[in-house]
Amino acid sequence: MTINAEDSARTADTTHYAPEEPARMAWHSLAPEVYKAMFQLELASRKDLDPVLVELVKTRASQINQCAYCLDMHTKDALAAGETTERLLQLSAWRESRHFYTEKELAALELTEAVTVLTDGFVPDEVYARAAEQFEETELVKLIAVITTINAWNRFGVATRAVPGHYKPGMFKH
Repeated sequence: MTINAEDSARTADTTHYAPEEPARMAWHSLAPEVYKAMFQLELASRKDLDPVLVELVKTRASQINQCAYCLDMHTKDALAAGETTERLLQLSAWRESRHFYTEKELAALELTEAVTVLTDGFVPDEVYARAAEQFEETELVKLIAVITTINAWNRFGVATRAVPGHYKPGMFKH
């Protein structure tokens, strides 16, 4: 974990962090053709979508999936894209803090949760309808692709125990 001077001063002599767990494997090196295909889907899905909206969606799905690596990446990219700390902090409780988000963002977050948590068996018609009201059809397809892609990235991150804390905003140019 990288600790900056401010963190170091605040925690000097009082806090001992747990050791960083190593990644299980560097899957992207072991299966570069899979990684490249995923990356191409990533690029295609987010094209022409609002970068802040994309990062909100990716952060919310990563919260649900408990992917620490993706949370590290997408909160940093969200801040770099102009997102506020306050909105990121409220994201896990967006239903109770709706006034922080636009109707379009709310529809995207609701759809993100429905697609991410398919254990309920389906995406409810009313959730899909709200998203369809806010997004043109092409945007909606891309939004679903963004949600699908982040869920796949999350599964790679969690399964291979990708290590958070080292990502720098824009490190992987999208």
